[in-house]
Amino acid sequence: MKAVILAGGYGTRISEESHLRPKPMVEIGGKPILWHIMKMYAAHGVEDFIICCGYKQQVIKEYFANYFLYNSDVTFDFKGGKNNMIVHSDRTELWKVSVIDTGLDTMTGGRIKRIAPYLDDEPFFLTYGDGVSDVDITKLLAFHKKQGGLLTMTCVHPLSRYGNLDIGDNGKVRHFREKRPEDEGWVNAGFMVAEKGVLDYLEGDETVFDREPIERIAADSLMNAFRHEGFWQCMDTMREKEMLEKLWKSGKAPWKVWED
Repeated sequence: MKAVILAGGYGTRISEESHLRPKPMVEIGGKPILWHIMKMYAAHGVEDFIICCGYKQQVIKEYFANYFLYNSDVTFDFKGGKNNMIVHSDRTELWKVSVIDTGLDTMTGGRIKRIAPYLDDEPFFLTYGDGVSDVDITKLLAFHKKQGGLLTMTCVHPLSRYGNLDIGDNGKVRHFREKRPEDEGWVNAGFMVAEKGVLDYLEGDETVFDREPIERIAADSLMNAFRHEGFWQCMDTMREKEMLEKLWKSGKAPWKVWED
């Protein structure tokens, strides 16, 4: 199966980093968050990726063009006027990566529509290039096949920064507790499985996938929710980047489901 990763947006909410590179290329532990997402999928045997690019798409292309070189021990031998590269060892991945320019201002649904020629007739994974999780990709796929329908969406309880106050009519606080994730209900965490029939719900470049298309798929009773109670975090702001960086440096990053 293939995994489609949406990586073409401007990333304006993390402009401190995204003015230099696409948000999926912002690094956690010295590696782009895009790499972390791909490693998560690869841990479950998914090694064929389609990356939907737009803003600063050349940065992503250059990264993978040089990936083998950057992850290998090499000797450059210029003797005799030649330019030989001897590879001693490599630590690259068994990945196939298609990096597709889906337009600078194309919306998410339009990006998916544009990569239709690169899809097979089988289901495909679909996610955003700015979030990590310890969701079990294998169980997600099994759930999708069991439930049927066109789209299965991983849903999580988002973390909240704020506590709950119970305030009386006189202004006195009767009760306070830290906000729990379950207080927020369920939200889309990305990490979806889609049938190719989803493309029929996409009009063109202006289509935002998580608005009308998803609403119509749900209205047609063709969408299912895979509840995930574990870790999930998107990286929209510098605060969130720093939090993920701290988790990675601690050696206890929950999304690191692969072996070194």
